[in-house]
Amino acid sequence: MKFDLVVIGSGPGGYVAAIRASQLGKSVAVVEKAELGGICLNWGCIPTKALLKSASVFEYAKHAAEYGVKLEGGITADFEAIVARSRGVADGMSKGIQFLFKKNKIEVIQGFGKLAGANTIEVKADDGTTTLVEADNIILATGARSRILPNMPIDGEKIIGYRQALVLPKQPESMVVVGSGAIGSEFAYFYNTIGTKVTLVEYLPNIVPLEDEEVSKQLERSFKKQGIKVMTGSEVLAVDTTADKCKVTIKTKKGEEVVEADIVLSAVGVSTNLEGLGLDEVGVKNENGKVLVNEFGQTNIPSIYAIGDIVPGPALAHVASAEGITAVEHIAGLNPHPVNYNSIPGCTYTNPEIASVGLTEKKAVEAGYEVKVGKFPFSASGKASAAGAKDGFVKLIFDAKYGELLGAHLIGANVTEMIAELVVAKNLETTGHEIIKSVHPHPTMSEAIMEAAAAAYGEVIHI
Repeated sequence: MKFDLVVIGSGPGGYVAAIRASQLGKSVAVVEKAELGGICLNWGCIPTKALLKSASVFEYAKHAAEYGVKLEGGITADFEAIVARSRGVADGMSKGIQFLFKKNKIEVIQGFGKLAGANTIEVKADDGTTTLVEADNIILATGARSRILPNMPIDGEKIIGYRQALVLPKQPESMVVVGSGAIGSEFAYFYNTIGTKVTLVEYLPNIVPLEDEEVSKQLERSFKKQGIKVMTGSEVLAVDTTADKCKVTIKTKKGEEVVEADIVLSAVGVSTNLEGLGLDEVGVKNENGKVLVNEFGQTNIPSIYAIGDIVPGPALAHVASAEGITAVEHIAGLNPHPVNYNSIPGCTYTNPEIASVGLTEKKAVEAGYEVKVGKFPFSASGKASAAGAKDGFVKLIFDAKYGELLGAHLIGANVTEMIAELVVAKNLETTGHEIIKSVHPHPTMSEAIMEAAAAAYGEVIHI
């Protein structure tokens, strides 16, 4: 078999790259050893958001009386039904990728793909048969999996990773979540909301440690208010799984503490899927678990590209998609703009949600900028008050000299739907006064963006 392009991996980087290549008239095949859509659609972004939506509905129902709605007979969370709905959503999305592949005449080759040369892939099927596939160009998009710590080996039953957390056979009474990045925080919120006693352990001084410090502190306050036990500056030393409950030994600033839980969820990051790809045999340069590429995703072997979690940069689905499109357009000779890694939004779908782009206040100062900072609390927002969602704020950071937006940090209800405005603003080098003079609709949560910009320049109206 011979194609213009073969993509190894069908996640949000791989399938988007394949479709874009087909649009540009290329003959395309995708090699996939599991479900179409990769981890994101099947075991990551999409099914977790389905779980979180169920948690949100349950949370609303518990507080229905506050909105003047009476629910008789009590409210319960049906854990098995919640999980079943999540799996149904994921299955539907995977079928959607099948449809898109057929529509774009993309051939799917089932099996594990390995580089056998600069233009050759060896595909090994589940039955052991191998097929050689030729391609003018190859894109590696093999993604990542849960990182495993030596003192916390995942057994799939008592110590689990995110995949098992999506499909537990029954709801645990108690859980220790280790790691408070997006994955850990989202699962901590989900399980706590439906009634599991949750302890969240973070090695660094703040939860969601990549976010602006004020955002981290706000989420910690919200989590504690919701009943989550938050342990920052703490390290899991060992997990004893020999008894019915796990005994988790945690080193804290005050000494060692043992926490008992039914389940320990390891959410301490991801490891890239590079094993068995044939990188070293073919001569593709890689180090520290990452494939080295140029600004278009091209490796040191011109016909081979790599995108997504396996290359340096943020391990985010939307980044992989953007990299996939850039790589394909470079292959097609369209001279695309490289991905702007300074304007990548990040989102965490807890309650309150978190969304950010650009520099934190601390990073901006460390980079030598003199900054103007504007902050507007949702407690002063009419829409937030009407929605019963007053936790959080919008924080904007501007370069004091030129007025350019350097960073935006939002925490509150629906802020993951608001961040795109600020990504566009940052890409266009928008200034604070341009945001202030852009009339925002009333009443909306998005007014807080305009107000935060105004606060940075001493022009805020509503606080």
